[in-house]
Amino acid sequence: MERLSALCQHLSDEEKSLLEESITLQEYKKNEIVYHEGDRPEYLFCLLSGKVKVFKDGVGGRAQTMRLYKPVEYFGYRAYISNENIHCTAAAFESSVVAKIPLKLIFSFVKTNNELAWFFIEGLAKLLGMSDERTVSLTQKHIRGRLAESLLYLRDSYGLEEDGCTLSIYLSREDLANLSNMTTSNAIRTLSAFATEHLVAIDGKKIKLINEAELERISRMG
Repeated sequence: MERLSALCQHLSDEEKSLLEESITLQEYKKNEIVYHEGDRPEYLFCLLSGKVKVFKDGVGGRAQTMRLYKPVEYFGYRAYISNENIHCTAAAFESSVVAKIPLKLIFSFVKTNNELAWFFIEGLAKLLGMSDERTVSLTQKHIRGRLAESLLYLRDSYGLEEDGCTLSIYLSREDLANLSNMTTSNAIRTLSAFATEHLVAIDGKKIKLINEAELERISRMG
């Protein structure tokens, strides 16, 4: 329950007791599906450890990564509020532990708990703002700008390792391409160009950010 403090701080003692009785923990292996596109929303998910990606299959079966989640973030509730089926698929990006809370229970609390309602409104508002930014970036920026932005997004989302340079998430070139709305071949070429320009250093799936200021300039200029 301590890991759910962002949520629990808005609950009464009675609501916390009901939550504790209803919550379940589930482990997911790498690439295991958390929920499928088209599912009915049943649970509020909270990522306790690991990483989860949310993606949607596009034209020609090419996946578009919509967002990445890190501990301790909540997801999976938008479709319940809008009374829709889930629009995207979520999968564990690495071995992960997820807390699952029945949405019916959570939103029975929301009906009488203004603080909790505001918690979800704020979460959706931030998500909408982020989605708006991503839409503009992925549709208007050139390939270099998109890839630079993705590398900075990964830095801001997951941080850097102890060396202060290496991203704390290891992506395949395909995953990086899906995040940046480009083909895998374009991602490989552009990343290689960044390495040649000494903006990054590549060691397999490890990516070191060598010149963050220049990457920020490329992202900003588009």
